[in-house]
Amino acid sequence: MKMKKIVLFTFAISFSICGFSQEENDSIQQEKKTPLNKFKDNISASFESNGQWYLNDTKTGIFEEQEHVRANSYLKIDYNFLKHFTVGLQAESYAPEPLLNYDKIYNKKIALGTFYANYKTQKIDITAGYFYEQFGSGLILRSWEDRALGTNNALRGGKIKYSPTNYLDITALYGNQRKGFTLSDSDIFGGNIELNLSEAFKITKINSLSLGVSYVGRKEKYTAIDPAKSIVKDLVNSFSIRADLALNKFYTNIEYVHKGKDARLNNFTANTISFAEEKTFDGSALLWTAGFSQKGIGITYTFRRIENMSFFSERNAAQGVKNPTNQQLINYVPGLTKQHDYTLTNIYTYQAQSKLFLQPNETPIVHAGEIGNQIDVYYKLKKGSLLGGKYGTALSANFSYWADLTTKVSDPDGILYFPSDKLTYKSDFLNFKDKIFTDLNLEVRKKWSPKLSSIFTYINMYYNKSVLESKFDNKTVKAWIGVAESTYKLGKGKSIRLELQHLSTDDDAKNWLGGTAEFFLNSKFGVYFNDSYNYEESSNPENYKIHFFNAGGSYTNHFKNTNYRVALNYGRQRGGLLCVGGVCRPVSKNTGVTVNLAVSF
Repeated sequence: MKMKKIVLFTFAISFSICGFSQEENDSIQQEKKTPLNKFKDNISASFESNGQWYLNDTKTGIFEEQEHVRANSYLKIDYNFLKHFTVGLQAESYAPEPLLNYDKIYNKKIALGTFYANYKTQKIDITAGYFYEQFGSGLILRSWEDRALGTNNALRGGKIKYSPTNYLDITALYGNQRKGFTLSDSDIFGGNIELNLSEAFKITKINSLSLGVSYVGRKEKYTAIDPAKSIVKDLVNSFSIRADLALNKFYTNIEYVHKGKDARLNNFTANTISFAEEKTFDGSALLWTAGFSQKGIGITYTFRRIENMSFFSERNAAQGVKNPTNQQLINYVPGLTKQHDYTLTNIYTYQAQSKLFLQPNETPIVHAGEIGNQIDVYYKLKKGSLLGGKYGTALSANFSYWADLTTKVSDPDGILYFPSDKLTYKSDFLNFKDKIFTDLNLEVRKKWSPKLSSIFTYINMYYNKSVLESKFDNKTVKAWIGVAESTYKLGKGKSIRLELQHLSTDDDAKNWLGGTAEFFLNSKFGVYFNDSYNYEESSNPENYKIHFFNAGGSYTNHFKNTNYRVALNYGRQRGGLLCVGGVCRPVSKNTGVTVNLAVSF
């Protein structure tokens, strides 16, 4: 009965939102507005609910948990008043439990998730309550929400942004990070300065030149196991400096981050948590991007080196086994590789290697970070040329290479064992020899006629499973993937899209076949069916001869200032990694019916 009430309550909210918005528009008179109508004009809201009914399946297994029907729901309301003021809140429901593979810290059937009050003018922007912020690229600080990943690391406290001129922004903040429906046991504070030099000094020969400087501190009380020997401090200070330059068709930016000394986690993969107290370690990140762009061609190169750059609001959150969804992250370190849209291209997905930890061994192996680069090239063949054809052809290529930092372990006492509190290491600054991932992508986009267009993709990759999945079994994967898709427009908003994929590996998963058929009746309504099938037995038979199919559809519409979308899906989820924007979380194999509802006005 409780579950039934929750479901009815969820749908009641969504329909009341739609009805409220419709009633609002029907009653507004354009010539004269009542105070109630003015109030409605200044309020905006959105509601999103993602529900799933988990089913038993002979192929994906019995769903052994108690609650088979679950939903994550979010109601967000913002209200503007007195010209410069805005207040808002987000109510959340995880009923009767959060969706599978979401962190258990979201443990309320319905509760207030975030709230804020904001005052904003042309020069000053002040927020009290929960807020989100990013300094630079996010390597030193990024608080954000991503519901697909189950991440919300908003800060609760205060933030002030001051812009005395059009070329200078100064930000100061203080708060405690959100941890589900509680707060992390630490204080986060920081400041940021952004200076547009080209605007300040009226430099007209360049497009733009800007500098940025940031500071972030985390203060968390550390209780030493051996106070007489421990050198671990409560406060960790981090600094960053960056520069951006755009000159005609060229652009470049560089950012360097230094993270202060902190305790080293003894074992990333163990269930027990302990830290080395007699030796602390700092961290660093260097990010450089350069590019060239003009009509028909674009080139972008990115280099990054990161060492010991996992930065959590609580030290214990660095324990991978106990925090697989990476809750309480202060900074943002995504995997810098091409983001793929196809099912088989996301079986072997790269995650950034930012944590410092030791791999237990007779001679311990230190994993301290990563070094690598990627390059993107885009070129459009001209219309009417031999290869461009009547409508032109777009070519693109991407190559990424990532390696473990090369390290040398030492101990001042000459004792190399695990877990020695004095164990230390030294890493090479520029050494790419310990390869852990490569990804070569080639893509051709071809328009054959006003109605027919195609995309052809080839991917060749190397994936060090031993390091990237913390298995430490010396297993690697070599794979290639081919994808072909075509879209045909039938007229009056109707279209059909067909897609075929094939994945081949040297052994780990052997051969997969996948495909998608998608039909849009119009711009609002579409249905689809896709399937992925591991048809050849390998040394990893977990997914052998299982059809990971999904069938469903979606309907999107706009009615009297109200946008809404409803989607329904039935199918199987392959176990592995779910990645959004280069950030991943593990998901387990399951079967079920999924309903998504989103309304905003």
